[in-house]
Amino acid sequence: MSGTPFRNVALIAHVDHGKTTLVDAMLSAAGVFGSHEARVDRVMDSNDQERERGITILAKAASIDWKGTKINLVDTPGHADFGGEVERALAMVDGVLLLVDAAEGPMPQTRYVLSKALDLHIPAVVVINKVDRPDARLAAVVDEVYQLFFDLEATDAHIEFPIISSIARHGKAIVGVGIPGDGDDLSPLLDAIVETIPAAAGDPQAPLQALVTNLDASDYLGRLAIGRVVNGTLRAGSQIALCHSNEEEPPLKRKLGQLMGFEGLGRIEVEERTAGDLFVVAGFPEVEIGDTLADPDDPQPLPRLIVDEPVLRMTFGVNTSPLAGRDGSLLTSRQIRERLEREVLGNVSIRIGPTASPEIIEVAGRGELQLAVLIESMRREGFELQVSRPEVIIREIDGKPHEPVERAVVDVPDEHVGTVTQAIAPRKGQVTDLRPGDRGRTIVTVTAPARGLLGFRSLLMTTTRGTALVHQHHAGWMPWAGELPHRQGGPLVCDRRGTTTGYSLDNLQKRGELFLGSGEEVYEGMIFGENSRPDEMPANPTKPKQLTNIRTHASDEAIKLKPPRRLTLEMAIEWIADDELVEVTPTAIRVRKRYLTESQRKLAKKRA
Repeated sequence: MSGTPFRNVALIAHVDHGKTTLVDAMLSAAGVFGSHEARVDRVMDSNDQERERGITILAKAASIDWKGTKINLVDTPGHADFGGEVERALAMVDGVLLLVDAAEGPMPQTRYVLSKALDLHIPAVVVINKVDRPDARLAAVVDEVYQLFFDLEATDAHIEFPIISSIARHGKAIVGVGIPGDGDDLSPLLDAIVETIPAAAGDPQAPLQALVTNLDASDYLGRLAIGRVVNGTLRAGSQIALCHSNEEEPPLKRKLGQLMGFEGLGRIEVEERTAGDLFVVAGFPEVEIGDTLADPDDPQPLPRLIVDEPVLRMTFGVNTSPLAGRDGSLLTSRQIRERLEREVLGNVSIRIGPTASPEIIEVAGRGELQLAVLIESMRREGFELQVSRPEVIIREIDGKPHEPVERAVVDVPDEHVGTVTQAIAPRKGQVTDLRPGDRGRTIVTVTAPARGLLGFRSLLMTTTRGTALVHQHHAGWMPWAGELPHRQGGPLVCDRRGTTTGYSLDNLQKRGELFLGSGEEVYEGMIFGENSRPDEMPANPTKPKQLTNIRTHASDEAIKLKPPRRLTLEMAIEWIADDELVEVTPTAIRVRKRYLTESQRKLAKKRA
């Protein structure tokens, strides 16, 4: 395969514009799925959470052969929270496929990922996808794409991109703006990749330099390094130098273990990988993202990957509730710390740090979605932990505290535009753009302090009955905006351990909204609802009905409990206050006070 010409290309787009579906179609067009193989939709979204949430979280690679040219495809996430994955993927490629929905046009994440590609001066093939939608706006969307390139100060060379119109789910494409016919396939798109994306640069005869952009693990081979050969040739069994981030350390020299390359959706063992190609190697358990595999006689490290800094942080700690240890198998601070250290090795946009307590670890990331995905992964692996409310990371600029700003693009039905503007006003946000869309919907762009947008997504989902689409991304820094309102009501706090009863909850539901139903185990300090007033209210949800031999019609009325508001993980971490925690186990998500007894809470208030 070393003599075969190849192209390295990443698919970038906003969430749900069809990247992963298009990869499926390209793999199928190139004959990767044999006639005996069952087709799986969104085959690149192999992670359980990716399938459930309908988003791509991890960048992944696959390879196809097209008319004698090998094309390495890298599928990237569309959410800004997973921008670290996008940045690593772009370090592996020489061009991008920019996907844009034919009805929605360029969206905020389209701008984000395209700006990263233009910073690296790599060319693009623009794909207008879903052109068969009844509300498609082909000509207008093409104009918006050109305007986006102009806004990002693209050069003339960048703006001379080919345009392909496609229907990814049917595997059809044509050159130019239009709707593919019955006889069309994806050949025009694959041809455009070969013609537009330059062949991978690099000198196969130069001293070896290979950049590690991703990590994986194998039960048999241990840690695997994934990346791209920049110069030279990587050969199986040869002596290699590993250049670490610490330049003062001498390079680690060792014989290369197994060497693999991408073939279709899988990996195959190969003898060598030449300059420009992608590789997977075993034999270096110490390798980290950004390291360089180099020539042992002349080890020259490549510039390390630079990714955007985290803007939110929260704490992860050992579960200390009275119900701890019932569901999970991984409970100790050592196990939680080791899991987070493994995450940091493979995820360059997550940071961890110490706190005053050895049992609590600070975790910083790009956004609440990224942190929620990490917590969800851990609970599925059998961890029990308790996490705090996310808070923003403050940065000193010119001697004054500044906080991160988020830009949110909200796509809502026309009748809910007022809901968005009313929700953003108390959060010190501003509406910067209001664009009537199609299908009776409006696109509202708002900017606000990142603190103000915590819980904003859940609020909109509730008030619009799930019809709102919200996309957020980092938009710079602003001076500290002062105190912001949080939730409306205080917590209903359980004052003893026991099992909830319908009789007690029936009386308490008049005081607020319940998070639990009848017959559920609770403990002192656990929060079982939201008070209709802003105060904290201790109560007993376990009180049984007193049995007497007197029966009256009024006292024997049937209990009618409203359905409780079940908090999801994202809703819970947004809802809690600074003195509260979310208890996360493999089978339950509970909210609780940081100090469980009322006397402890009063003492903590006095100290504060």
